[in-house]
Amino acid sequence: MIQKTTASRAPKLVSFSGIDGAGKSTQIETLRVRLSELGLRVSLVTFWDDVARLTRIRETTGHTLFKGDKGVGTPTMPVNRRDKNVRSWYMTAVRFGLYFVDAISLRIVATKALRSDADVVIFDRYLYDELANLSLRNGIPRLYVRLLLMLVPQPDVSYLLDADPVQARARKPEYPLEFLHSSRASYLALSELVGGITVIAPQPVQDVGRQVLQLALTKLSPDGPELFPTFAHTAPSASE
Repeated sequence: MIQKTTASRAPKLVSFSGIDGAGKSTQIETLRVRLSELGLRVSLVTFWDDVARLTRIRETTGHTLFKGDKGVGTPTMPVNRRDKNVRSWYMTAVRFGLYFVDAISLRIVATKALRSDADVVIFDRYLYDELANLSLRNGIPRLYVRLLLMLVPQPDVSYLLDADPVQARARKPEYPLEFLHSSRASYLALSELVGGITVIAPQPVQDVGRQVLQLALTKLSPDGPELFPTFAHTAPSASE
């Protein structure tokens, strides 16, 4: 059991972002388990379920108006979703409104999380994952991104799990490969625009896990890995 210091009383916020199929769920669960083994209280916030608003309308719109499939795609049961991959001027305008509402909701959820008795609050996706759907080459969306980011707290640790679009689609077949390539580029552009986001390059799952854990050890405690000797010892090595 870890002896908590006064400096570590406030919950730490951790976010995971990346294209569909990047392996976020796997890495989130690995980090959650490791931190829990240390005696830390870990809370999980799922952006679509706990933060996003008007989700039923948004999903129904993608299914009814754009003839997209519902549900989550799997290698044995692929789907063809039509929502965030629909690019048009009027959908951009709609997204501006929806993302503003979600930013306000995220601010409220994050504020409650910071007042909770958790030690670490992990966000499965963050506002970044919505902003990456905008065309960041244009000056107006870039200004909009900066304004929205002023409304929400910046996580103590933000992971962007980069991924090969071909491999990502094989794991989670929901969107066309061309869209995943453009989405990946948008995420990387967003990470440069925002700053403070750690990009983890595509690599074997355990190597990604090792990097996620090492960064958590460094950022979540003022004393770094020395505070978590057992955690550091059990973190997977690159050879595993």
